[in-house]
Amino acid sequence: QVQLVESGGGLVQTGGSLRLSCAASGHTFSNYAMGWFRQAPGKERIFVASISTTGKFIYYADSVKGRFTISRDNAKTTLYLQMISLESEDTAVYYCAAGHSALTMSDLATATYWGQGTQVTVSS
Repeated sequence: QVQLVESGGGLVQTGGSLRLSCAASGHTFSNYAMGWFRQAPGKERIFVASISTTGKFIYYADSVKGRFTISRDNAKTTLYLQMISLESEDTAVYYCAAGHSALTMSDLATATYWGQGTQVTVSS
């Protein structure tokens, strides 16, 4: 079992920045690929970014490429998502998840453990 707790969400203006964190506990963090997902009001949860166990392999959704950066610190058992140039379309609840492959985590069904989410609201 892996417990995941997101933090760092909030209200930010268009063009602003935020850094989300996901603190992990339980099973060995470094054994899991990690990912970020988001769910906007009335929409399905979608993939944002994923990172392999060592950080060597990273994948992004097209909508966030060049603006979001996923990273991890295995010593601190924490996952991060640095977000810049935020747009109103980025408004959503952001979730972190643990799985077995960064490549396949774009398929939500492959994520094994989920956090409770943190709200990000981008105002114009």
